[in-house]
Amino acid sequence: MAGTATGDGGEAGRPPPAGRLTGAGRRFLLLQGPHGPFFASLGAMLGRAGAEVWRVGFNQGDRAFWRDCARYIAFRDRPEAWPAALAALVAGHAITDIALYGDTRPVHAAAVAAARARGLTLHVFEEGYLRPYWVTYERGGANGHSRLMELGVRDMQAALARCDPDLPDAPARWGDMREHILFGALYHACVLANNRGYPHFRSHRAESVAAEFALHLRRLLLMPVHGLQRYLASRRIRRGGFPYHLVLMQLAHDASFRDHGPFASQTAFVAAVVEGFARGAPVHHHLIFKAHPLEDGRAPIAAAIAAAARAQGVAGRVHLVRGGKLAFLLDRARSAVTVNSTAAQQALWRGLPLKVFGRAVYAKPEFVSAQPLPEFFAAPTRPDRRAYRDYRRYLLETSQVPGSFYGARGRRELLRQVVDLMLAAEDPYDALRDGKAAPRQQLRLVT
Repeated sequence: MAGTATGDGGEAGRPPPAGRLTGAGRRFLLLQGPHGPFFASLGAMLGRAGAEVWRVGFNQGDRAFWRDCARYIAFRDRPEAWPAALAALVAGHAITDIALYGDTRPVHAAAVAAARARGLTLHVFEEGYLRPYWVTYERGGANGHSRLMELGVRDMQAALARCDPDLPDAPARWGDMREHILFGALYHACVLANNRGYPHFRSHRAESVAAEFALHLRRLLLMPVHGLQRYLASRRIRRGGFPYHLVLMQLAHDASFRDHGPFASQTAFVAAVVEGFARGAPVHHHLIFKAHPLEDGRAPIAAAIAAAARAQGVAGRVHLVRGGKLAFLLDRARSAVTVNSTAAQQALWRGLPLKVFGRAVYAKPEFVSAQPLPEFFAAPTRPDRRAYRDYRRYLLETSQVPGSFYGARGRRELLRQVVDLMLAAEDPYDALRDGKAAPRQQLRLVT
């Protein structure tokens, strides 16, 4: 990866043209990224743009995917020492920018606070709000900490008046699922097998590293079994001919579910939804729980669903589908319910009534129902579909970048745009508002 730039990018010593994107004078500190090589590729591209880039690693999994030893900083101390160590790194390297994946894990929450206190630019990556062919890039925070939480649809419509973008169709599949699972397994295998150099490492999740690795490995091994279960459940739904409502499940350790939702566990969420369904839905309607594609069994969702259905006397009308394509289920659903899953955006795209319980960037009064759950299941109110189309256009012009963290092709597409967004003087939301946003590359990723 390139380090210090040798010049300012001008020809024969001339200064670059005004407004030219350059990393000269920028010093990036990259913390934990998505599993896999994306942050290494990002750092290399920032280096080629003229920036100086360092990576902090907290375990051997972080180290395994970072190629530039000279720009790698191992944090080996206790977690309580991290804020002071971060402050020393920022001062010692004259850091101007911090980049990270997800803003709620403890080491990143400390970095968010440090960036705000010191006036640093904070670059936050997340899984796409519009999945699967986009990832999220924002400054300052994501999900419940996103600037989208304070922006109303009218603000977005006013910003969009300055452009006329095309609107890609909603995709029907998750994306690089196998690569996502594989990199997760490799990451945890590295931590499990060779983490002696990081004696005080503490995962941001409740499970041990060994348990995380076992869950990833189990998920890989059970993919054929889950595929068969998914096929059989989908066939029952297809042949049943009954109206149904769809519940979009999230992972128990998902930061959005955990930090921006009201439920202490998935079991509590399941119980509340099944009770609302039993009290309000017509007796010939069914309820389908759609498991997250990366569900790994750490939470007993199948048992919780079965127990709640029996307790409410609706066992024959409640089903579980493990992973698979969402489009088939959404195309035939009467409504959708979730805590704050990003998959709910595909429901809104189709004009389905939507009930959410947690904080979400799409939880605008124009889109989501404020009805109590039994009333929602009885007669759900529909979203303002035209307003949602404007909202979706706004996301595609600002925080949603075509590409993927995990597959090689998706990473290439992502890097084509995201480095320019990081080097730009303005936040993408401000750039669109001020009429300074560059045209976005059209979506080219297909299956």
